[in-house]
Amino acid sequence: MSKYSVKLNQEQRKMVEEIVKKGEAPARKIMHANILLKTDTGEHGPRWSMQKIQEAFAVGSTTVKEVRKRYVESGIEDALNRREQPERPKKRKIAGEQEAHLIAILCTQKPEGQEKWTLRALADRLVELEIVEEVSHETVRTVLKKMN
Repeated sequence: MSKYSVKLNQEQRKMVEEIVKKGEAPARKIMHANILLKTDTGEHGPRWSMQKIQEAFAVGSTTVKEVRKRYVESGIEDALNRREQPERPKKRKIAGEQEAHLIAILCTQKPEGQEKWTLRALADRLVELEIVEEVSHETVRTVLKKMN
């Protein structure tokens, strides 16, 4: 017997069957509903094996295990619905006004002892002037490439 055993009560079973019958939910939700229905070890459940579920719905064992695990640990809603993605950090380090400052730096006198501005020198100068907190020379290169 699996560590994560699914036992749906009548109300849950009815709700999950409704999701499958209507077919209006996202495909992932319908797939997870089918997995829950077939792995149900309650009195009305078919108790399908992992292999039978994989063959019937063309899913991997990890998907079946994860649906079971999420049902046991977090409930039916979490097992059916997709998790919200975490907030991601801002993708662009240099944008708008900061790009204008970068161009202004390029138009100024080149650094002492150098023939021209290097990407590393530009990155250092942006940090030195507190235009950005930190930036790599590669980010500077990408911004300049985009502007050409």
